[in-house]
Amino acid sequence: MLMHRPALESVVRAALAEDVGDGDLTTRATVPAGSRAKARITQKQPGVVFGLDAAEVAFTLCDPGARCTPLAVEGEWRAGGSVLDVEGEAAALLTAERTALNLLQRLSGVATLTARYVRAVDGTGVKVLDTRKTTPGLRELEKAAVRAGGGHNHRFGLFDAILIKENHAAMAGGVGEAVRKARAAAPEVPLEVECRTVDDVDDALEAGAPRLLLDNMSPEQLRAIVADVAGRAELEASGGVTLETIREAAETGVDFISVGALTHSAPALDLSLILEPLP
Repeated sequence: MLMHRPALESVVRAALAEDVGDGDLTTRATVPAGSRAKARITQKQPGVVFGLDAAEVAFTLCDPGARCTPLAVEGEWRAGGSVLDVEGEAAALLTAERTALNLLQRLSGVATLTARYVRAVDGTGVKVLDTRKTTPGLRELEKAAVRAGGGHNHRFGLFDAILIKENHAAMAGGVGEAVRKARAAAPEVPLEVECRTVDDVDDALEAGAPRLLLDNMSPEQLRAIVADVAGRAELEASGGVTLETIREAAETGVDFISVGALTHSAPALDLSLILEPLP
């Protein structure tokens, strides 16, 4: 299950309401009342399928009697093929089609892109992290998709960890002072601080920061800081990382690499739905 059923239903209801509004005019005009159909969703390009629960909820909210049969294993790279069979009221399947596909394509796209990044750092020991750059209202689903692709979640929101960024440090009086203030205010909360220069790194270490976010640094800079820090804090590289550059960053010895593109720029996985009338 992606998330608790009531929460998932709330997300899908909102998506359906956005699409359906006062009713599916095309289906009302063309589909005979009481007709039934079987639909199959097919994956048309290589990738990782994820989001079957969300698609199923879309269909069953429109037809509580709809029967969904998964045909793919989530979280596994596959070349393509059948993903999901659904049988139920024809009108309901057609009304739910786009919402189900939108959710499934979006989440599968996030899982697929994550899997590509994870493959790119294979053997380095580096963990690929997501960020808060998610689609509003879909964060929990998209972060679950990152996990399905083999990645790891950074903090969920502003409430579960402290991440001191450049602007926080500026308002607090510097990186070191920001770390000390945060530690005093919430000593038990996980803490990380963004460092843009070697001086920032030194100030953060002196203040006792347990984890440093090294922002937009070259591989040479990362390698030098890894050697200087020598295990005194966990190190995360971030900023402008691509599939072409992540391997080089990972080989510098950092512990984590965060990639906003996992959620803000993942292309949808190509899926299609074909409906067959039933007698």
